[in-house]
Amino acid sequence: MSVISDTELLRLVTCGSVDDGKSTLIGRLLYDSKQIFADQLEHIEEASRRRGYETVDLALLTDGLRAEREQGITIDVAYRSFVTPQRRFQLADAPGHVQYTRNMVTGASTADLAIILVDARNGVVEQTRRHAYIVSILGIPHVAVAVNKMDLVDWSEERFDEIVAELRTLGLPDLHVIPLSALHGDNVVESSERMPWYDGPTLLEHLETVEIAADRDFAHRRFPVQWVIRPVGTDYRGYAGRVAGGAWRAGDDVVVLPSGLRTRVAAIDPGDEAVPGQSVTLLLEDDLDVGRGDLLADPTCPPQVVRELTATVCWMSERPLEPRARVLVKHATRTVPARADELVSVVDIHTLADVPGPERLELNDIGVVRLRLAEPLAVDAYSDNHATGAFILIDESSNETIAAGMVL
Repeated sequence: MSVISDTELLRLVTCGSVDDGKSTLIGRLLYDSKQIFADQLEHIEEASRRRGYETVDLALLTDGLRAEREQGITIDVAYRSFVTPQRRFQLADAPGHVQYTRNMVTGASTADLAIILVDARNGVVEQTRRHAYIVSILGIPHVAVAVNKMDLVDWSEERFDEIVAELRTLGLPDLHVIPLSALHGDNVVESSERMPWYDGPTLLEHLETVEIAADRDFAHRRFPVQWVIRPVGTDYRGYAGRVAGGAWRAGDDVVVLPSGLRTRVAAIDPGDEAVPGQSVTLLLEDDLDVGRGDLLADPTCPPQVVRELTATVCWMSERPLEPRARVLVKHATRTVPARADELVSVVDIHTLADVPGPERLELNDIGVVRLRLAEPLAVDAYSDNHATGAFILIDESSNETIAAGMVL
């Protein structure tokens, strides 16, 4: 196996207010860590010259849509992968505008760590608080705040300390704050001599060393069945999928949900043990009726089997969600019809206060919804297990993804 495939993967999302410098920071991160191909560099150099810039506009590396380049803003989520000797990275550059909240949720939904940018001149603004709120409800376990444009406040330690004090009021998990200048490269990959008062890691050093192994859910054994493998002419019957929680070994007791049937793990293919994130095939001791969409779990701490869900949802469709609307709920590997029984509340995106009993959820709204399911689902609270506590809503007629949800 190659060294690259052996290194640990860290999924990142960058977010923050408009013009805080997210795209420039990512460009700087890729440029200074030698992740840009020569033809890419030539392309952005040429584009920068056409715009009349004296230096290379590194934001062009991620602002890929034509509309973005013309307006100088980020609309879509731009994904980039890069590798250092310590770690592999998958980076999502989320948009800063309020009207693209759904894109930000999409980019952040699988992240291990969020980088929130703050303009050192403006400090914590409304959109910073909004993105901090979304980071919190999505349960992203690590947050690095990049206080950018320190060159425009004369590298002031006092200004940095003021921003740090304000950030600590937002209740962000595992918060690390780093002063930097994405434009000049200070404290992005290389340490800055212009801020001798800061003795912490650079942004890349922090990303390479943040501990993420403990973030996986080892407390709840969960295995959504994606495929049943039965080769013709053999008595082999295996259940393929990705481990959503816990460590699995031969001999483990298993309950099959939603049916409630009980058996034990006979073998794991390949290997002797499977851990969260691994794709494997489980073989069971008994020949039970198990199919795609079923969930194998630890019978001593099983998920709840429910016909009603209360969840936080981010509405992603231009057609609003109204009470009694019919939708499809796709949870893990199972999809069931459902009805929006009640719109419990919606978040006022400006004050972040819950407004009870809304008439509808509009595009980019975040609210609490009670769903009635046509068939039972085995679910955990999102705070316990992201894989079995998350779902998407699908439009029955168009098959369009219309919302992302987290079980409360």
